[in-house]
Amino acid sequence: MRIQDLIKSGQCTLERNGTSKTADSPSEKVKTDDRLTLVLPPPEDSHMQAQAMPLDILYEDDALLVLNKPAGLVVHPAPGNRDATLVNALLAHCGDTLSGIGGEKRPGIVHRLDKDTGGVMVVAKTDQAHQALSAQFAAHGRDGKMQRIYQALVWGSPLPATGTIDAALARAPNNRKKIAVSKSTEARQAITHYRRLALLADNRVSLVECRLETGRTHQIRVHLAHNGHPLLGDPLYGSGMKSRAGLLSMAQQGALERLNRQALHACALGFEHPQTGDAHYYETPLPDDMQALVDALAEKPTDR
Repeated sequence: MRIQDLIKSGQCTLERNGTSKTADSPSEKVKTDDRLTLVLPPPEDSHMQAQAMPLDILYEDDALLVLNKPAGLVVHPAPGNRDATLVNALLAHCGDTLSGIGGEKRPGIVHRLDKDTGGVMVVAKTDQAHQALSAQFAAHGRDGKMQRIYQALVWGSPLPATGTIDAALARAPNNRKKIAVSKSTEARQAITHYRRLALLADNRVSLVECRLETGRTHQIRVHLAHNGHPLLGDPLYGSGMKSRAGLLSMAQQGALERLNRQALHACALGFEHPQTGDAHYYETPLPDDMQALVDALAEKPTDR
């Protein structure tokens, strides 16, 4: 798309048989021995506002940075969230170190986490890093370069304790805010590998690890709910679990209410550095609110 836009804006010159002209369109046919010259204009300032905000940065160099995104922070400006997003904070943090990704000085968001999901994210600062990291995410780890690991608290005990959920996903036809398992032609393959780590709250809750083989919107939340084990605190896919919450102790119910979001954390991310080729791997512990819920669920209840 970026190259097409440059051609359309007259930034491409075609040399043929000793003469040159501006390429007319991206669909123009080229011949053997034609020479194309593409001019990259200086990147424009982003239309998004830079806003200084604290960032928990795990690693940073000239090409990329890795951070621990807190739950509650929106990644990218959108209707209803025009500012105070991760991108606004990154613009302020990176300043002039950003290259012209897509023609603008802006950080390259190569993957996203839901607003109420926190954890490890990698952000590109150059076009090269953006393209290379995007290719790794598109391969979903099948090339051995990337690992994406999450921890979640779910209702019940998944059986078997270790398994794979392979179910295609698409927008729910009756609610465009939701994703659903689907066999429609629009559905995209989605694969989640899970492993039960611990049984909690008298086996009413499980702590599970999920490894993504694909990265679809709401994938873990939808797959586990489809498997009969929705995430604790999930308002979109676990709304029918109030009766189960009522079986928890008062202390456990209080910890769940204080969480006030889906119990999901992106705990680890591994990738190949786009410049050096070195393997990078980063882990973050459960955030305080989710760890407090795990601790409460692990205690032997003294009240109901």
